[in-house]
Amino acid sequence: MALTLILMRHAKSDWGDPSQDDFDRPLNNRGRRSASAIGRWLAKQGYLPDKVLVSGARRTVETWECMAGSLPGTAVMESAPVLYLAEPGTILNVLRGEDARTVMMIGHNPGFAFVASALAERLPGHDKFSQYPTAATTVFEFPASTWSAIEPGTGTVLDFVVPRDLPE
Repeated sequence: MALTLILMRHAKSDWGDPSQDDFDRPLNNRGRRSASAIGRWLAKQGYLPDKVLVSGARRTVETWECMAGSLPGTAVMESAPVLYLAEPGTILNVLRGEDARTVMMIGHNPGFAFVASALAERLPGHDKFSQYPTAATTVFEFPASTWSAIEPGTGTVLDFVVPRDLPE
């Protein structure tokens, strides 16, 4: 039985208030549109998460909230504050503790970009993959029955998309 990981960097956030704490930054209008577009794309492709983990930062919560309407009846979001600006090892440890078959994680760079590259058996040919821009989303499949068994370099990249690839 294969496992599926949907690894997404949060959508574009608002930098309008320099005094605002980083954790509390909301999405900007473009970010909300991008998150919605990614949600529609996931639904159209049939990539439906059983569990969604977000870092708890406002921009990750809002990213999921913008997507959730396109993914009705799927996962409920769970806050995992340890994912906020997490190192790759921390991200992998959180994932390895999961038991849902399809897990979606919404977090931050540089950790998510490193994890995406590390997990891929083969990197996708997309020119934005190494940058992992806002709302970049990779869908992986792993030939494992438990998340604790996954290792770097064993994930098949089923899809990679950035908002600019999608119609608004």
